[in-house]
Amino acid sequence: MANQETKKLDEIISSRRAMMTMGGAALAGLFLTGVAKAQAALTDNDILNFALNLEYLEAQFYSLAAFGVTIDKQPTPIPTAPNASLGAAGTVTLKPGFAKVPFTNPPISDYATETAIEEGKHVTFLQGALGSAAVSMPNIDLYNSFNALAMAAGIGPAFDPFDKDADFLVGAYIFEDVGVTAYHGAAAAISSTSVLGAAAGILAVEAYHAGLIRTSINQLDAGSGALAGLTQKISATRAKLANPSGTPVDDIGLTTANVSLNGSANLPATTFVDADANSVAFARTPAQIIQIVTGGSSANKGVFFPDGLNGTIK
Repeated sequence: MANQETKKLDEIISSRRAMMTMGGAALAGLFLTGVAKAQAALTDNDILNFALNLEYLEAQFYSLAAFGVTIDKQPTPIPTAPNASLGAAGTVTLKPGFAKVPFTNPPISDYATETAIEEGKHVTFLQGALGSAAVSMPNIDLYNSFNALAMAAGIGPAFDPFDKDADFLVGAYIFEDVGVTAYHGAAAAISSTSVLGAAAGILAVEAYHAGLIRTSINQLDAGSGALAGLTQKISATRAKLANPSGTPVDDIGLTTANVSLNGSANLPATTFVDADANSVAFARTPAQIIQIVTGGSSANKGVFFPDGLNGTIK
């Protein structure tokens, strides 16, 4: 839902031409480990492998939160190195004495379980679509990463998303909106209509997750605004990492803003939807996504991916 910040966005963000530029030329030409490449040099498999890196991250986070194990240790293991010729799987860094989230709120526990299953299916679906081209999981950090982002966002010196229900929701908040913008931003660079359809389907599920997270945070806040304040700090940090110049503002945390509904008087509303002034979901280039998940590293390594991503787009 629009607020005063989103009204200031340039209309070009939601134009089709801008989407083509962000999703195609920028994706292909500017940010592939510092080497300029023509758009034709990128394949749909390159884009799907980029998505697979992100899905490994989300699947590991939710599996650990809900079940206390990594995806390869589930009763039906999800492979993290589907093609041995493309390298061994990385490891997942966790806090000492790690344990799953001790959920006390049944709906939030149910949400964590369902999302863990769905993100795991995203991994296996992409691996199946890629076949022998599917990359292995890179090294993932789910301990130092959250501490570093907590400092960057001004939340504090440390943050543990596995500590309790509220912290889990805030941790999940970090991921889901990023996933939505990633799939949206890459869509225009996909050449196959079947691949584009599948990517749109995954984007829709990520958007369901993001909306459920925001709704759950708002309910758990119970009017205090404490958790909403954290989402605002996280959104501001994500936007700054993605857009170092400060524009555009492509992220909105939970807040209450006055909005005009079909020309009526301004009405108070909560920003459950992370979208622009036209209620179109924000889109980010892979380069912007990498800056978020690596903490703005000039080497594209750090935070959640301490050694970078696997594949062509990294």
